[in-house]
Amino acid sequence: MNIELNFDELKTNGIKVNYYFICKRKLWLFDRGIQLEGSSEKVSLGKLLHDTAYSRDTKKEVLIDNLISIDIISGGSVREVKYSRKMEEADRWQLYYYLFFLEQLGIRKKGVINYPRQRKREFIELTDAIRSRLIEILKEIKKVLSLPEPPPAKKLPYCTKCAYYTFCFSD
Repeated sequence: MNIELNFDELKTNGIKVNYYFICKRKLWLFDRGIQLEGSSEKVSLGKLLHDTAYSRDTKKEVLIDNLISIDIISGGSVREVKYSRKMEEADRWQLYYYLFFLEQLGIRKKGVINYPRQRKREFIELTDAIRSRLIEILKEIKKVLSLPEPPPAKKLPYCTKCAYYTFCFSD
């Protein structure tokens, strides 16, 4: 599939693609430099897992264009390490975005999401349908980020475990 687009206009970082699926408000706040994850126990546990899992892999934390940080590159695969499967859709689209980003640079890889605590892996590949949907998602992210103020807080089942919970819901 040949997609006509100016990728430079749509480029973002992978965490923003992830946040788009979790919470548009969190996405907007994060983009504005309101980054509360540093005080989150869950984020700390995820970082610890990320640092200790797959210690034999040598190509870890590969930063590309100061925008995407790939957890592991091994052979023909790009791998993401995630603490939990609770946000599978967000995890999946973040990795799709990494694969798409690399593809724009002429690099074709497959994706693997590792959930070491659950001893599970998910294998993913880009398809034409995913590429098309991803372009729409990137355009939607741009729209959210261009809003003059954050989207309203929406109480979701996982909000109480979010680092932004107090920020969004305290009186």
